Amino acid sequence: MPRTPVPARRRWRRWRRAVLLVAAVVLGYGAWNLYTVWSTGRRDQARHVDAIVVLGAAQYDGRPSPQLAARLDHVIELWQRGLADTVVVTGGNQPGDRFTEASSSRRYLEQRGIPASAFLSEDRAHNSYDSLRTVAALLKPLGKTRVLLVSDPYHSLRIRLIAEELGLTAYTSPTRTSPVRGWTARWKEVKEAAGISIGRIIGFRRLTGLTG
Repeated sequence: MPRTPVPARRRWRRWRRAVLLVAAVVLGYGAWNLYTVWSTGRRDQARHVDAIVVLGAAQYDGRPSPQLAARLDHVIELWQRGLADTVVVTGGNQPGDRFTEASSSRRYLEQRGIPASAFLSEDRAHNSYDSLRTVAALLKPLGKTRVLLVSDPYHSLRIRLIAEELGLTAYTSPTRTSPVRGWTARWKEVKEAAGISIGRIIGFRRLTGLTG
């Protein structure tokens, strides 16, 4: 017997339910990632590790920006607690800059008591993935795979996931004195959650290739 045609209204209801289900899943997944960005940024996992890694931020002719200085001041606190014997500074420079973020960070930290012998530097990258990929390449031959990552709270989850993708055992210790606060920080959390939602699916290496 021939099939009875499904009324157009019923077909539309089925499509609408399917679309609503997909939308609910996508929104729920995004909301979960936003929550994990927020909660990771409020949790300090400081512990003994092989190296403290500080992610770069803007510098002005060798002087760390307030955002970078806040990260570096936190590194000093962690160093003084004896949590690692190695500090890795990261970040390249912008066209025309005389100094890199890494060199500015190193000078700032040396002036405040961390010895030159403690440092490793990554001074060419312009994004978190490339910085951490080089960090992993520096540390692994030394048998160092446990790292404590220092950055702003909103940035902490993404760098931890990237480090884990690169084969490091990563913990985060966000600075509490960053000038990035209020609605600016909330908006950055939303953008981080969006990137993480994609990166968890396709991988952060591929995501970096798409976004730069």
